[in-house]
Amino acid sequence: MLRAQPLTDIRDSEELARAVRRFVDERIIPLESELAGEPRQAARHMAELCAEARAAGLWGSFYPQALGGRIASLRDYLAVAEQEGRSEYAPAIFGDDATLDLHMLTRHASEDIRQRFLEPLAAGTLVSSYGMSEPDSIGSIPATLSSHAEFVDGQWLLNGRKWFICRAERAALVTVIARTNSGPLENGLSMLLVPSDVPGFRVERPLSILGRFSGQGELSFDQVRVPPSHVLGQPGQGLALMQERLGLGRILRSVHWLGLAQRCFDLMCARIHSARGQQARLADKQLVRQRVFKVYQAIASARALLQDAAGKHDAGVANSIEVNIAKVAASQALSEAVDSAIQIMGAEGLSELSPLSGIYRTARTTHILDGTDDALISSVGRQLLDSCGDEGLDFDWPSQVQGTGQ
Repeated sequence: MLRAQPLTDIRDSEELARAVRRFVDERIIPLESELAGEPRQAARHMAELCAEARAAGLWGSFYPQALGGRIASLRDYLAVAEQEGRSEYAPAIFGDDATLDLHMLTRHASEDIRQRFLEPLAAGTLVSSYGMSEPDSIGSIPATLSSHAEFVDGQWLLNGRKWFICRAERAALVTVIARTNSGPLENGLSMLLVPSDVPGFRVERPLSILGRFSGQGELSFDQVRVPPSHVLGQPGQGLALMQERLGLGRILRSVHWLGLAQRCFDLMCARIHSARGQQARLADKQLVRQRVFKVYQAIASARALLQDAAGKHDAGVANSIEVNIAKVAASQALSEAVDSAIQIMGAEGLSELSPLSGIYRTARTTHILDGTDDALISSVGRQLLDSCGDEGLDFDWPSQVQGTGQ
């Protein structure tokens, strides 16, 4: 695997962000129609672009440094990640699909798992996935999960179903959340690492999102045998590991959404300044200016919130409130940006003549995936109220508020 030199200076990460921007604009965006087209042709283009990204030193920038990562600080990585998010297809091309699993496995997996899976995962020859949501559970309430594993004759026997799982049909390794203890939730869940080639593992069906198939699917586990070495951390640590994973995962996904929002802003402004926009005198219209203002405000606000959340992550400070507010803000920024860009472009923005229709579908999913807006707003609101005394809330806290990040 090609290993680029780690970066040691924020100016280096800014230069890397510019290189990523050029790669996305010059190599990925011109091929988006093909990447969204016939599956075999799309897979060929994806493989070629992944190889180009590796050769350019743009692969896995936020991987653990022992596995080729170039940036150790999450806050420094945000500028790079935002540029990686300018296309819906770019994060996968830069190897970002593996970033979260590589960090979780590096920190918590057994030596056997690290030896077997880390290098192939970092090299892109192995695909991983994460199974939490279930058909009969409430995604934001872990206590409703029904998948379970029982320890029998030295192995865990896993049974259950998971759905809306990313990369379901391609994953060679799935991290599955299951109940392993009937006691309190705090020590009743575990993370089990399940290879997809074991007996009892089955991909039941693909699931479309707003009419598009993008790798989501439903999985089932029927008496799947999981050895003790395939437990992430220790049995019963599942809830704590879920919270750790959600905190980092929401920041990584949200900054990619900002990249899409910035692209929509660029497209909107380009149309306003185009010959057609000048003919319609769009720049002179107050409502057009208002849209430009609101989109810029939303992106800048979400960017600052993400930097705050990432800085606290780097410092090892509890940051569930910051992460969840930033996730909602990034989702809202993307929706504001794509909706405004479509409104400015008119019918063309609704068609396949622009990338906006696809981005619009993505924007709507962000209000559901990685924690619904409603659940996060309710949870953060409760945490803030619980922390407000007679003198109010001190906004200069490193982390006065502790939360579960549900």
